Amino acid sequence: MRKPRDFDAELKALEDKARELKTRKVQQLGELVIATGADALAPEELAGALIVLAETTDAAKREAWAKRGAAMFRSKTRRSASANDGDSGGAETKPGRAQPPSGGTGAA
Repeated sequence: MRKPRDFDAELKALEDKARELKTRKVQQLGELVIATGADALAPEELAGALIVLAETTDAAKREAWAKRGAAMFRSKTRRSASANDGDSGGAETKPGRAQPPSGGTGAA
């Protein structure tokens, strides 16, 4: 005979998994803000900029932003690998700080 399913336990496990995924997403977004140097902005400025980004439908702008972001991640990966090769002692600085913000392509 087949064992009956425990729907309550399955639902609780799914809720726990959803909570864990949401927590990880929030943490990763916070790390992204720090890595890009956007943590230096006032919360109102950051929120305003993100609203403009989310409302932008210009495909060319979005593509340029995506390329710039991909370049930031690639350079971050290279810096992390070279820092791990050396004897840095784990005192890595904030990776996104090396690139100065430009008022050109990345601006809304």
